[in-house]
Amino acid sequence: MELVTPGLGLFFWTLVTFLLLVFILGKFAWKPILNSVKEREKNIEESLKAAERAKEEMRNLTSENEKLLKEARAERDAILKEARELKEKILAEAREAAKAQGEKIVADARLQIENEKMAAINELKNQVASLSIEIAEKILQKELEDAKKHEEYAASVIERVMLN
Repeated sequence: MELVTPGLGLFFWTLVTFLLLVFILGKFAWKPILNSVKEREKNIEESLKAAERAKEEMRNLTSENEKLLKEARAERDAILKEARELKEKILAEAREAAKAQGEKIVADARLQIENEKMAAINELKNQVASLSIEIAEKILQKELEDAKKHEEYAASVIERVMLN
């Protein structure tokens, strides 16, 4: 087999075919291909811009979320603090009320004990007086069985009453 040696005719027709192919491709294929490439480039650029906008929006949302979280935490802390203070206040009021009620109960009990003590003392005095009168009555009856002794005793009692 023989190697093909390029000749001037082959070179000419190859050049004409190439130029014709370039002309046809330029007229019918390159414009749509270039338009497609430009459109694709434009779409990619718009997508990059949209991604950048989305990224910026995410940063903004993240900062807003952090801000909202901080506010929510601060509000939660304030509510907890208020609840603790209210709890302490209620406990203090309950302690004071219990203390006052306890003191009242103790004072009432002391007063009742004192009243019962006085009633018992008065009853005891009444019983002692009653017993004393009964004893004196019995003694006087024995001693004053005689009328003369009875008259002498009555005179001495009258005399003592008159002196007072």
